[in-house]
Amino acid sequence: MISQILFIALTIAAIAFFSFNLKKVIRNIKLGRPADRSDQPSKRLATMLKVAFGQTKMAVRPIPAALHFVVYVGFVIINIEVLEIMIDGIFGTHRIFGGLGSVYNFLIGGFEFLALGVWIACVIFLIRRNILKLKRFIARELTGWPKSDANYILFTEILLMTAFLLMNAADAKLQALGAHYYISAGSFPVSHFLQNLLPANDANLIAIERGCWWFHIIGILAFLNYLPYSKHFHILFAFPNTYFSNLEPKGEFTNMQSVTNEVKVMLDPSFAPPEAEAGRFGAKDVNDLTWVNLMNAYTCTECGRCTSVCPANITGKLLSPRKIMMDTRDRMEEVGKTLDKGGAGFDDGKSLIDDYITREEIWACTSCNACVEACPINIDPLAIITDLRRYAVMEESQAPSSISTMLGNIENNGAPWKYSPADRLNWAKEN
Repeated sequence: MISQILFIALTIAAIAFFSFNLKKVIRNIKLGRPADRSDQPSKRLATMLKVAFGQTKMAVRPIPAALHFVVYVGFVIINIEVLEIMIDGIFGTHRIFGGLGSVYNFLIGGFEFLALGVWIACVIFLIRRNILKLKRFIARELTGWPKSDANYILFTEILLMTAFLLMNAADAKLQALGAHYYISAGSFPVSHFLQNLLPANDANLIAIERGCWWFHIIGILAFLNYLPYSKHFHILFAFPNTYFSNLEPKGEFTNMQSVTNEVKVMLDPSFAPPEAEAGRFGAKDVNDLTWVNLMNAYTCTECGRCTSVCPANITGKLLSPRKIMMDTRDRMEEVGKTLDKGGAGFDDGKSLIDDYITREEIWACTSCNACVEACPINIDPLAIITDLRRYAVMEESQAPSSISTMLGNIENNGAPWKYSPADRLNWAKEN
């Protein structure tokens, strides 16, 4: 009974703490401006099923795609067993679904093969990050916490899968010894090979089985509460993120409503723009971005596929689309903490542009959309860069001299070049 009470208390506490942190994350996302993404629900659902569930955009890189798929499927399917663990923990039973017979044996056997696959995949991922040191995992923005975060998750997955297999190995051995409470249930094709490493007496086997059982469930609850602090929030957010992703053609820019209202006022002085649509041009801080942009930031996996295909980054420029998303998330977290500390209206004197993302970064972007195409979960760094540029140009009149010259030529000559419109066809004249 004490074990059951402890289990229930831990579960309730873990779910309550996760709900508290999730509420803060949603609050932070709601700092963004409104954006209507309720159109074309069937197409949005198809996009989510294809990109998030089907992971179709991962296939561009076959090896990591295959490894990630193993981890993804293993994580989803193995955690079906958590349902049994929850029931056993609450009611004090053991392998409550064991009565399913051959079906149960098939499930447990399948779980074991998946656990082994996840274990191997995570070891390979650790080697790629820390020994082979692939270029996209050693960028300047992946030092300190971001680097440790990835390793913590991989180590945790390895420990959880090890505990799962050891638990089954001890359980199978106890079943063979006819130990009380350990009913004959399950098939153990992988953990069978670990049984020879375990002691032969009941007391030690029970200690190992119970220890691994508790470690497995506590590890899952701890992992759940680690997600809001980690890039691995994409485990949950990838699905809404792909559902609400931009369905318009890549590279198609939308008119700013604030600019449209200004033009309408110029043409019709009696026009009064809705108060809700008033505001600055572009984005200075995270609250000027849309909630979709902010959800993108929380969903970013920091995989670096965007940065690895960015032509500006490849040629040595400062821009890294991955860093744009990480900086946006960091600033959003800071604003959220500021709200908790000082309440609404408190200003910490910082902004996303300059304090987090430099002018050099936003003007290095070629607007080619390579980062958007490469992202496996439809994150759009270009939308943030574009809004920061709009603010710099339209609110501050600050832009690189080449940009200012081009804008001046468009205004005066109707084209980016310095030539008069009357001279535009001189190239076609016969010599």
